[in-house]
Amino acid sequence: MSRIFLVLIFLILYAPIFFLVFYSFNTGGTMYGFKSFTLDWYKELFQDSRLLIIVLNTFVIALLSSLFATIIGIFGALGIHSMKKRQTKNTLLSLNNVLIVSPDVIIGASFLILFTMAGVKLGMFSVLLSHIAFSIPIVVLMILPKLSEMSPTLIDAARDLGASHWNVLTKVVLPYITPGIFAGFFMALTYSLDDFAVTFFVTGNGFTTLSVEIYSLARRGISLNVNALSTLLFLFTLVLVVVYYFISQRNKPNGWGVKK
Repeated sequence: MSRIFLVLIFLILYAPIFFLVFYSFNTGGTMYGFKSFTLDWYKELFQDSRLLIIVLNTFVIALLSSLFATIIGIFGALGIHSMKKRQTKNTLLSLNNVLIVSPDVIIGASFLILFTMAGVKLGMFSVLLSHIAFSIPIVVLMILPKLSEMSPTLIDAARDLGASHWNVLTKVVLPYITPGIFAGFFMALTYSLDDFAVTFFVTGNGFTTLSVEIYSLARRGISLNVNALSTLLFLFTLVLVVVYYFISQRNKPNGWGVKK
């Protein structure tokens, strides 16, 4: 019974995606009747220079925001983990988690008000700052469990052997929490790639991302080049999942606590 239920859940989740992918090869131009196979929608997609620039903007924002958010998130997680008082640590964790569960509309409107009051011009810079900000709590949440798993005796042993604080950080702590760092980076990357609500508020004239562009295209009517674009994004996401799986398996410790 549980297997049947699991299959039904996966069908509900993936059926719309496969439906979208299937009709991206339709010559009919609609999603109501499949006529014959074609790659014209993909050719049209790659001939649209404006859309390709938007794709490039989206990936640049995602990679830069994920990188900066991961670096800041590492130090944030280390700071929260190092807190001695449980009440202080729980307070910081609660503040971090509030940013994750807050509605995107509220976060986007807050950033819009902040940038307007600060005189920041809406565009690539405002989008990048916003994506870094909402990605940091995700990275912190991915790294903290690895820090909690790490035995304090590892750090004590390194210090007893004469390791400096920098050596302890770079040669003991960071290698141990590497799976959490990669998990945080890839989570931040996916959040940035598919974010719509926050980006919609803080993007300006002359700059946009794929999520906002797809929304505007969908409002004009059904066009199968949107299906083609969504199919490529879905395939890219699958590649990310596979890459993350192999990285996590490579960094997974064996029974002795040593990485493979």
